[in-house]
Formats: sequence, structure tokens, C-alpha cells
Amino acid sequence: MAPLGRRVAAEAVGTGFLLAGIVGSGIMATRLTADVGLQLLINAVATASILVAIILSIGPISGAHLNPAVTLVDRWFGGLTSRDAAGYVAGQVAGGLVGVAAANLMFDIDVISLSTTARSGSHLWFAEVIATLGLVLVIFGVVRSGRAHSAPYVVGAYIAAAFFFTSSTSFANPAVTIGRMFSDTFAGIEPASAPAFLVAELVGVALVIPLIRFLFPDASDVADAVVVPHGK
Repeated sequence: MAPLGRRVAAEAVGTGFLLAGIVGSGIMATRLTADVGLQLLINAVATASILVAIILSIGPISGAHLNPAVTLVDRWFGGLTSRDAAGYVAGQVAGGLVGVAAANLMFDIDVISLSTTARSGSHLWFAEVIATLGLVLVIFGVVRSGRAHSAPYVVGAYIAAAFFFTSSTSFANPAVTIGRMFSDTFAGIEPASAPAFLVAELVGVALVIPLIRFLFPDASDVADAVVVPHGK
């Protein structure tokens, strides 16, 4: 197992590139076309693609959680210690904020520009519960099945699909939700809307734990290999 500092750094760098990909591709999409459907497609494809690349590259170091929801569930099943989990979450949130700032700068936007995009309503909150639950379930299911090598592609595919089958466009990640408050662009979410999204994502975490335990009684045996096997 790599030292905790190296693993936290990997999570920070990976989440930073993920947020840069989400926000940057959203900005580029709006500059390329006025078609909202095409904008969402561009955003989804770019996000799924960079997820695959990041997981493949840093996964061997930290597992490439890139998501506090994944980290919290992995901690529950014993894949991480509490100290490790706290470090991962801190790295993910910090890295995500840097990634958003980088995306803003790349497109000549103020480094911090609070979003004014309202995303509020019970249907969106419910969508975030489903999106988060589904993402974590898919990850644990793939790892438990012994096909962890395919996890990067499965995660990318799930997120690309969830952009379209959820009304919230599947944030499904507290670090992503926090980061997206700081870019007043296509992918942004206004600060007033973010707390409800965060609560919904945590509800998804709470619901997926018993579901994983029921469907995969031996999930604890593979928790140290989430999202992909790591230790180098």
C-alpha cells in the first residue's frame, strides 16, 4: 500500500482533473453550439472519457475513488481506515476546487465565479439519491464480481448514461457538487442549491450500504480493491 500522503495526493490530482473536465467541457460546449441537448452530450462524453483516463492512471496508487460517497461506503466495509478516509475526502474536495479554478482560468473566466444556476426541487434531489446509489452499487458490484479491471470503463459508462437518465444530470459526488458552486457556467450549481444536493447524495450513501450488504454479503472481502486494485 502506498503511503497515505501519496494516496491523498493522487485523489486530489485525480479529482482536480475530473472537475476540470466537467467544467471545462461544459464551457467549451456552450461556446461551440447553442443546442442544449448537444451541449449536454459533449459534457457527458468528455466527463466519461476523463473518468476512464484518470481511474486507469491513478487507480493503482489510491484506487481512484475521486468521490467522498465512494470513500465513505468503502470505509464502512473496511477498505479504508477512518484516518485514510478523512484524508481521501479532504484531498478530493481540495483537488476539486483547484480543478474548477483551473477550468475557469483556461477559458478566461474569473478564477472564482459563484454559480447562479438554480438546481432545486424534490425531483432533482430524488435523482441525486438514485444517481449516487447507482454509482456506488455499480462500483462494488463490478469489483465483487472479480472484474475490477473493467471498473474504469463501467464507471465512465454509468456516468455518461446518468447524465441523461437522471433529471439532475448526475452530480453523484459531494466533491463535484462543492466544486461546481465556483463556476458560473454550464456545469455550475448555485451555492443555495448545493446543500440539498449534498444531503441527497448522503442519503444515497446511507441507502446503498444495506443494499450492497444484501446483494453482496462478502463485499467486505473486496473493499480494499475499490474502485480498482491498488497498493503501488
